[in-house]
Amino acid sequence: MLNSLISSIKRWRKPQQSKLPRIVARSDHSLSRRNISRAALTVMKRLQDGGFQAYIVGGGVRDLLLGGHPKDFDVATDATPEEAKKLFRGSRIVGRRFRILHARIGREIIEVTTFRGHHSEGEEHEARQSEHGMLLRDNVYGDLESDAVRRDFTVNALYYTTDGFEIHDYTGGMRDIEQRQIRMIGDPATRYKEDPVRMLRAVRFAAKLDFDIEEKTAAPLGELAPLLRNIAPARLFDEVLKLLMSGHGERTFELMERYHLWHHLFPDNAALLEQPEARELTRLALRNTDQRIRNDKRVTPAFLYAALLWPAVRAEQERVAGAGTPPIPALAQAAQKVTGSQLAHTAIPKRFSIPMREIWDLQLRLPQRGGNRAQRLSEHTRFRAAYDFLLLREECGEIQPGLGQWWTEFQQADGEERQQMVRKLQRNGGGKRRGARGGRRRRRPRAEHKSQ
Repeated sequence: MLNSLISSIKRWRKPQQSKLPRIVARSDHSLSRRNISRAALTVMKRLQDGGFQAYIVGGGVRDLLLGGHPKDFDVATDATPEEAKKLFRGSRIVGRRFRILHARIGREIIEVTTFRGHHSEGEEHEARQSEHGMLLRDNVYGDLESDAVRRDFTVNALYYTTDGFEIHDYTGGMRDIEQRQIRMIGDPATRYKEDPVRMLRAVRFAAKLDFDIEEKTAAPLGELAPLLRNIAPARLFDEVLKLLMSGHGERTFELMERYHLWHHLFPDNAALLEQPEARELTRLALRNTDQRIRNDKRVTPAFLYAALLWPAVRAEQERVAGAGTPPIPALAQAAQKVTGSQLAHTAIPKRFSIPMREIWDLQLRLPQRGGNRAQRLSEHTRFRAAYDFLLLREECGEIQPGLGQWWTEFQQADGEERQQMVRKLQRNGGGKRRGARGGRRRRRPRAEHKSQ
């Protein structure tokens, strides 16, 4: 598919001195409207029937040219959000920083954006920047050409229209797809200052597409990376999900380290990456997540955050326990401290932070298998995640192997076999509570665990 695209580009490419835009005719590109969602085509037609321009733009065009199967399509138009809203029943305008329209077509929601303009053109619309140069609001409207140069990367600034089935390229995006590179439109430093999240997007697209980051686009990353601290933690949490839970997490991690971005998102993890066990656990967790996504299995941020923060939690627990605090309270104190530290960088919603901490708590309980404890643990809501986490800890060399295999066999055994496994364990002196003393123990009420 890519070789065919390159051949097409060579057929239509104009001499070097020619100016953009370049109009790629239907015969010279591989994109077909058959691969575009019916909802997106409906939105385009309704806008065009209303007298407005309408183009598919961004990742949908890029991924189709690369032979992919995008799930989402965005539409760009010269209609203002208010004008477009009149054409779509049940639509709504969202956003303050960037006002866009969500047009509902059946069960799909298509994002409709108005062409952006240069700030100097926006006498009637708002464009505000922070002291660091970050755009706080950007509702300056313009035309197709100004919209193209206001987008972030050239490969995301390709416009497809059903009027002639052409692709409009104002920034050299087709050339950069041919050269497999991510290149910023305009001055990279200025564009990163406008929105520091663009640094994360550069890495994410490079990892996803297996592209290189063009030299000038990459050059300011290390110097400007501290600007990520100015981004709201809630927004950075959303960006982390896109970075690490889209099937290319391990490659993304490598690029984040190369360009000195990782420690601005996960400073406690980054501080311990010189330890082989911590680095290997991080890589294994990301690799495991990538594999599960490729196999269409469920993934959760709770598990990934549990792995990324565990080295710091374990180090803090050992420090607290070394001062005389018992293991379980020491773990609770460590979890509280490390989680609080992380929240200053990326938010962790409670629906993920609670199961994350339960995964940690179970790491101290999984070795305690005597009596009925093994059966009760296997019925715990977070048992499977905690078991998978235990296997990663063994694989990275943090703990000696053996416990994970025991739990693997326990899950595969029937009731009688399970009892035999526990009796054998007790005969060999294993499966007891750490620090248990002789004599009768007073039973404490068992905590209730509700499914998320």
